[in-house]
Amino acid sequence: MILTNLISELNFKAIRSSGSGGQHVNKVSSKVELSFDLDASEVLTEIQKDRLQKKLKNRLNTQGILILQCDETRSQHRNKELVIKRFLAMIEDGLKEQKKRVPTKTPKKAVAKRLDDKGKQAQKKALRKKPPID
Repeated sequence: MILTNLISELNFKAIRSSGSGGQHVNKVSSKVELSFDLDASEVLTEIQKDRLQKKLKNRLNTQGILILQCDETRSQHRNKELVIKRFLAMIEDGLKEQKKRVPTKTPKKAVAKRLDDKGKQAQKKALRKKPPID
């Protein structure tokens, strides 16, 4: 529900796509740029905003605006759909709470086996030494 309400807060801009394409690329604006102002969002709570700012800190500019671009297809509408999908996936992934790691203990049997193997290895090396001369 939250993600669908976010779409109304998005700003879109159509830009001329770069690269090869002949005359067509010079007259058609098929590249789509999406911008989302995270700080000004009314849909997200403060906790969600903080979480997203931490997870997307390298994607946000200095004003706290997330900018995504898409020029994968020659259709402006398809590029808009793709950039919206990418944005929603990024927000959904950013809002997921990471599970806390539960530290586990090494089983006693594993510790005993390691020490036993270590002892056998030491004994093997000791047997390779020359006997002491009396």
